[in-house]
Amino acid sequence: MEESMTDHSYQAPGITKYAGRPNDDTVRNESETAVYDYLDRLGIAYTTLCHPAAFTMEECEAVRKRLDAPVFKNLFLTNRQQTEYYLLMIPADKPFKTKYLSSQLGCARLSFASPEAMMEMLHIAPGAVSPMGLIHDTSSRVRLIIDSDLAAIDTYACHPCVNTASIALSLSDLLKKIIPATGHTYTWVTLPVEV
Repeated sequence: MEESMTDHSYQAPGITKYAGRPNDDTVRNESETAVYDYLDRLGIAYTTLCHPAAFTMEECEAVRKRLDAPVFKNLFLTNRQQTEYYLLMIPADKPFKTKYLSSQLGCARLSFASPEAMMEMLHIAPGAVSPMGLIHDTSSRVRLIIDSDLAAIDTYACHPCVNTASIALSLSDLLKKIIPATGHTYTWVTLPVEV
């Protein structure tokens, strides 16, 4: 069955696709609603896919095929002292070694930040990490880091602060409109693949 966007939505068992924000009666949490409000205020064109919770990269891959957008890992990291925080965007299939990122950033070896820090700064629970959470980081405590392998992509898909929905938008809009509007900057890094 071909998906039609003429009525601004497409429904399949447990999955609904919208041009823009969801317009169903589902109760959405404050963090998710804030993402849609933010994108709408900026005039960003996006597609939303509401779906069963996606916890693994495989589940995200299956869901995001419907959005025709590549899947990435978004990792929330911190230094040993837990004084600096980073959100890393990296290809889903690329292994991540902290030593390469730490050396490029000039900081002590990084590890995964706590779920409590993630909730406090990004208003996101584990399993839904996304650069959309930066809209909640009004103190700019989190630094966005992007692997250079993502530079050539056009469309980016991520969670809107919950893992029961995914949004697709242009990477250009993310980097040139959304991130600057949050008061954040971003840094490109080149992370090698260890063989």
